[in-house]
Amino acid sequence: MSFPDADTCRTLDNRDPLRPWRDAFRLPDGVIYLNGNSLGPLPKAVPPRLEKTVLTDWSIGLTKSWNAAGWFGLPARVGGRIAPLIGAHPHEVIMADTVSANLFKLAAAACRLRPERHIILAAEDDFPTDLYMMQGLTDFMAGDKRLVTVPRTGLAKAVDGDTALVLVSHVHYVSADIADMAAVTRAAQQKGALILWDLSHSAGAVPVDLTAAGADFAVGCGYKYLNGGPGAPAFVYAAERHHETVRQPLTGWFGHARPFAFNARYEPAAGMTKLLTGTTGILGAAALDAALDVFDRVDMALAREKSLALSSLFIDALDSDLSEYGFTLASPREGARRGGHVTIRHPHGYQIVQALIDHGVIGDFRAPDYMRFGFAPLYLGYSDVHQAVERIRTVMDSGLWRAPHYGVRKTVT
Repeated sequence: MSFPDADTCRTLDNRDPLRPWRDAFRLPDGVIYLNGNSLGPLPKAVPPRLEKTVLTDWSIGLTKSWNAAGWFGLPARVGGRIAPLIGAHPHEVIMADTVSANLFKLAAAACRLRPERHIILAAEDDFPTDLYMMQGLTDFMAGDKRLVTVPRTGLAKAVDGDTALVLVSHVHYVSADIADMAAVTRAAQQKGALILWDLSHSAGAVPVDLTAAGADFAVGCGYKYLNGGPGAPAFVYAAERHHETVRQPLTGWFGHARPFAFNARYEPAAGMTKLLTGTTGILGAAALDAALDVFDRVDMALAREKSLALSSLFIDALDSDLSEYGFTLASPREGARRGGHVTIRHPHGYQIVQALIDHGVIGDFRAPDYMRFGFAPLYLGYSDVHQAVERIRTVMDSGLWRAPHYGVRKTVT
């Protein structure tokens, strides 16, 4: 399939019903930002919200703002706003801590709900922090539970009668492969296991319906497609049927039933509040809350349709205009199986990504040779994809990526 010309892409942009949302974001001139799967760009609603939080609520309101500005209720309020994006009820989602901390909390809680079982089953090729947290948890439990890893595609078949928990990412962080949430959940629960989904590359990018799938638990981050800012708070989901019995190990005062009674004995709060730990980071929470304003008015079905169209356009270019450069596709071709980003491979992927960043196309690199490009539909258009392909051609044809400094590894890739 031939890659469309610039005029065709401009026509597609002019017909795009989501085009007005581009103005909701602040992006540098001349930059094609294809890395929203790693860090979302700045929504224009965030700076004024932070200015109010700092200069009015904090500076003038001081501690009164925990009540008057609603700081204390931010975790539940933001969680409730995320809930529609993941197919959950508002009272089943709460903003809390980091993805890593939430994984530890929920996995420990699941193990407590299945004390007679001894295995946490995870995908060996999922995001490393998921595995690290399970390694730490099983080590901490001193042999009562052990971690078993299998290829992502073999999870459903690997569940057995000794499996307490299955942990899996919905959208794979490298390939963007989408796991069959309903099928994997069903396979786990039919054997009596619980399931924990990592939605870090799903929320705000692809359709998710935790309720329809019957999922037990889920976590996700606020700084990728939700555009909450670097290190934005994460969120946690627990199906309502678990609210009475679930217990988590990080029993901080924000998860207490009456935190300002200052009792020496921990008493878990009701519902999702018991999954909180320490004091909410208000600046990060306020930024994420403001960033979510965009999603209140977006048709996510249209957003998904456009995201797939943009990523398919890029794959078409890979097959045609970019076919001579030795790139290979590492993401599913079938749109229904592909998340919000596309990954390609090249032996010199790191150098190429660094050269592209210097030439206004921002993607990222994952070892050993993966180049990731995200196609967030709210601020990207068809012309952006066309220009990105042209700049990739320029970098490859000119050999700019061969410059020695592009081979020097930076701390963050």
